[in-house]
Amino acid sequence: MAQQYVEREYPPIPEIRTIGVIGAGQMGSGIAQVAATHGFRVELVDISHEQLDAALSKIDYFLSRSVAKGRMSEEEKKAALARIETGTSLDILSDCEFVIEAATENEEVKTQILRKLCPLLRPDAVIATNTSSISITRLAARTDRPERFVGMHFMNPVPVMKLVEVIRGIATSQETYEATVELARRLGKTTVAAEDFPAFIVNRILIPMINEAIYTLYEGVGTVESIDTAMRLGANHPMGPLELADFIGLDTCLSIMQVLYEGLSDSKYRPCPLLVKYVEAGWLGRKTRRGFYDYRGERPVPTR
Repeated sequence: MAQQYVEREYPPIPEIRTIGVIGAGQMGSGIAQVAATHGFRVELVDISHEQLDAALSKIDYFLSRSVAKGRMSEEEKKAALARIETGTSLDILSDCEFVIEAATENEEVKTQILRKLCPLLRPDAVIATNTSSISITRLAARTDRPERFVGMHFMNPVPVMKLVEVIRGIATSQETYEATVELARRLGKTTVAAEDFPAFIVNRILIPMINEAIYTLYEGVGTVESIDTAMRLGANHPMGPLELADFIGLDTCLSIMQVLYEGLSDSKYRPCPLLVKYVEAGWLGRKTRRGFYDYRGERPVPTR
């Protein structure tokens, strides 16, 4: 249930120096890396020590590559890593001016996190969610500060992709929206404003295309290889839709399609049964080493 709405006065949004990131997975670690390399202190939280260690190792690896390519110095790399603190308790976020929730794409999980988070935050802090499809208005209503709540959808991989979708819920204030756009600019990103409709802009267009590619495979119109080759060479896509689905994660693709199907009540968004089967099998793409391709050998091999 949403909290009862109570109109309140907010202190001004402070200068943002410390960013909290909840979730140390692929998106959260990428956000932490970008924030740290742009001079922000970062408090990175996850329930798993192992996940936090893996995130720091990944960030170290990518920053080392930047050093090797001459994009940053060894000193700049060390300074960026030193700006990142980690912990398994939300308590470490108490001094953050801006917190980005980047947990798994599950509304109940996000709701539980937000309810635990709000009492710990300073009263002038802004909360953003990196959800790729869930209603910003609905999530905001689960907090004590809907006017200070906003959608900030980074693209994957965060250090490479330049876009951030900024989504206002019905209660999001103009001050919060402007502060979020300015923060994205300071992170080296370009923003687009998206309305609070299921899946926003990018995924509203991208994920149904992937779902249609899976239907094309399911109905025997083409093989995995022929579908991906056709879209790379025939539509000049840098990556075929099934390869891209594996990169995103088939569970994430299914979750977004379900949000679209349920939120818009349109049969054209029905998730392909083959996508459901792959997720049920635990073949989620690159992260499980099997999806539409098998990644366990020297090179990816189609699984159909």
